[in-house]
Amino acid sequence: MSVPVAQAPQSAPETYVITFHVKADQVARFLALLGPVLDAMRHETSFVRAALHVDPERPHVFQLHETWTDRDDVLNVQLHRPYRQAWHAALDALLAEPRQIAIWTLVRAD
Repeated sequence: MSVPVAQAPQSAPETYVITFHVKADQVARFLALLGPVLDAMRHETSFVRAALHVDPERPHVFQLHETWTDRDDVLNVQLHRPYRQAWHAALDALLAEPRQIAIWTLVRAD
């Protein structure tokens, strides 16, 4: 059964929180492939910011926070950018389990 995805109003940026469980022997390759993607993203019009975190207790578990102003642009344009091709093609070999993706909107920042 397919669950419809609610479309948030585009007045607020959305943050895509992506959790990666990387195979322990693939961490260096994971970071090497992700780095150029993050470097390229910062030049996109709808990009706001990105932050990559690592779990201090599990150095092979990463969480990426990508904030964008336009969900339609992310889903229909950004995910298909040529600079993402090598990254997307390698994910199955890099990850111990499928990545988890959640979408969040900001309520408060201090």
